[in-house]
Amino acid sequence: MTTLMAILIGCLYAAAIYMMLRRSMVKLLIGLILLSNAANLLIFTVAGLERGVPPLIAPGAETITGATADPLAQALILTAIVIAFGVLAFAVVLLHRAYEVIKTDDMNEMKGTD
Repeated sequence: MTTLMAILIGCLYAAAIYMMLRRSMVKLLIGLILLSNAANLLIFTVAGLERGVPPLIAPGAETITGATADPLAQALILTAIVIAFGVLAFAVVLLHRAYEVIKTDDMNEMKGTD
């Protein structure tokens, strides 16, 4: 299962980089989405793909017993989702404004407009 996830993550990163190197701004946005999803999946996979109970200490016990879910990975993924959404929202607004001014989404044509 881990090998399959590693292949999937590699494919997502490859597709994201390929899309981000295209000339169209819309393809750049799609690449940003794929990149953030690949990063989230990487964090999720590295943390382990096991189910566990919440990491809470029972009343009267001194330690956690049994397999527990890793709260650090969950917090990192939640933070990464929020940051990715903010970056994507900013990029969409920037693309919309650039298209209003220049009337194109081609990066090469945007370079010549100062």
